[in-house]
Amino acid sequence: MNFPVPTSNDPTRRFQEATDAARVALEALIADANAAGWGTDEMAVALVEAARSLKDANTSDPDPADDPAISDIDAKQGQIGRGELFD
Repeated sequence: MNFPVPTSNDPTRRFQEATDAARVALEALIADANAAGWGTDEMAVALVEAARSLKDANTSDPDPADDPAISDIDAKQGQIGRGELFD
């Protein structure tokens, strides 16, 4: 799926172009989901929740590419839990 390149630097126009492109993409996605047996309403709700999750993740970490690679984290320091080193 390819998205069109924005044609304007005006924020209002860019928002409208992004909304139009997203709608076309979502209509295609929902049509594929319908063909697979998913209902339009359940997919619409799922897509809204997924979009909210992506927005929240972007808000908390707008550039995850700057994060250290998992292999760069010391296993002992990166372990989550109550002091255990490995599961």
